[in-house]
Formats: sequence, C-alpha cells, structure tokens
Amino acid sequence: MSLFWRIFLLNAAVLVAATTTLLLGPVTVSTPVLLTEAVILAGGLVAMLIANAVLLRIGLAPLRRLTRAMTTVDLLQPEPPVQGGGQAGIADLIHAFNAMIERLEAERAASAARALSAQEAERRRIAQELHDEIGQTLTAVLLELKQVARNAPEPVRVQLQQVQETTRESLDEIRRIARRLRPGVLEELGLLSALRSLTAEVTEHTNLTVNHRLSHDVPPLDSETELVIYRVAQESLTNVVRHARATRVDVSLERSDGRIVLRIRDDGRGIGDAAEGAGIRGMRERALLIGAHLAITSPPGGGTEVRLSAPVRGGGDQP
Repeated sequence: MSLFWRIFLLNAAVLVAATTTLLLGPVTVSTPVLLTEAVILAGGLVAMLIANAVLLRIGLAPLRRLTRAMTTVDLLQPEPPVQGGGQAGIADLIHAFNAMIERLEAERAASAARALSAQEAERRRIAQELHDEIGQTLTAVLLELKQVARNAPEPVRVQLQQVQETTRESLDEIRRIARRLRPGVLEELGLLSALRSLTAEVTEHTNLTVNHRLSHDVPPLDSETELVIYRVAQESLTNVVRHARATRVDVSLERSDGRIVLRIRDDGRGIGDAAEGAGIRGMRERALLIGAHLAITSPPGGGTEVRLSAPVRGGGDQP
C-alpha cells in the first residue's frame, strides 16, 4: 500500500469511528449548544486528533530514520544500511537510498584508489629526482668545497668549512625527505623494519620519546596493506610532532582476532573538538581501500590514540 493510501485510510478510519460514536452514542447537540455537550464534543475532537497523530507517527517513523541517516551520512565512516519499515513507498525509498549510498561508496573507493596510486607514483618520482639529481649535485658541491678549502688561506678556510657543514646538513635533509616520500626500507626489508626506522627518525629529529612494541607473529601481508599501515603510522606521528605537544608516543603492532592492529598513542593535549583535517581524512581513505577500520579517540588518561584494524590478506603483491 502506498504512503498516500495509508495516510488516507488512517484518517478515514478515525473519522468513521468518530461519526459512528456520534450516531450510536447517547450524545445529542442542542440549539444553543449546552456546556456539557460542548465539553463532550471537544473531548471527542481531542481524542480523534491524538489517535490520528499516533497513527501518523507510527506510519512515518521509517522516514524519520531515513532523514537522520541522510543528515549524518559520511562515506569515509560507513554505517549499516537504514532498515526499512516494510510499507510500500517508504520501503522503496529506503531501498533506493541504501542503493545510492552503496554506489557512491563504490565510486568513492575507486576514485580514491586511483588518486592514492597516482600520489604514490608522484612521491616515488619526486624522491628519485631528489636523490639522483639534487642529492648528487650537492654531493659534488660538497667535494668541490672540500678541495677548495684545502688550498684556501686560513680565514677563508674557516668560512668554507661552515659552508661545507651547511651543505652537508642540507644533503642529509634532502635524503630524509626522499626517504619519507618513498619508504625504500618498506620495500626492501618489510613492514617491521620500516616502522622501526620511522620511530628512530622521529626520536632523532625531535624531543619526543618514542617506544615501539612490534609483535613478531605478524603474518606476511600484501604490499598494499603494508603501505597503508606504514602511511597511517607516518601521518599519525607527523600529527603528534606538529600538533599534540606531547612528550611520549607509544607505537604497537600486533595480531588480534585475525586482524592486524596498529596503535599509536601520545600523552599530548588530545584532539578535543577540532575538525578533521586533510591528513586524517587521507588516513580514512587509505583504510577503506583495504577494508580496515580507523578510530581516532581521546582516552580517559589524556592524549590521542589512533587505532587501525586491518584484515589479514595474503603476502605478495596481490590483495
């Protein structure tokens, strides 16, 4: 039965019941209307309106659920489909809404996969150019400065040595940026070694104390899952360094209930009511690509905890 006929029949039933009550009941209407008759009629009208409101509220309840779902839907944080009420019209509308969300999620996943793939390719290209071109150029400059400083007079030699040190620091920084853009350790030595290298780099270049607990029973994972876990850890640590005002970070990777769980917790100021930035939304997009769940919370003890729970998918290059 369509929504129109349901509403029409509900109102018709209330009106028929009220009319029948007036016809068969002992109630009469005088001219002029007596006070008791007016009270009885007013009571009947109120009862009729209440019955009509209750029936309409029950009949339109699925539409309220659909409205709430439409105002809170977020494709980066999928929720269970809206449950239909079984009535024709409303059920069709809810089914169409769920189908639209599924289609949008599939299209978003496909477009995000292409964008992230292009992003990784661009990162590899930039890292390669930094290493092969700028890195080699600075290395040549460093050697030339060393040769010139060897034959220069003492005052000039001191200045050249300072320039050498600045050039060497710039070369180290370029190499560090290249490693962040293209995690060669991840490709060559695997996820655990890459995470250890990442935490060591944060400890070396900041005042943070980074403790890691990486379980050795983590099974072999496909390259896409390893890359997502690494990028989430990298982005989380970057956020801690830039925004958290923390002094300590704990990084753990373990297997739990058939899934790989990455936890990164700091003792900083927490996320509060801050809106999610591009970095966090990027982590959510990466997590959805491998069917993982990403949760970012502020634990009772303070700070922020990032938890990535990813399914175990076979090692190798294929998902």
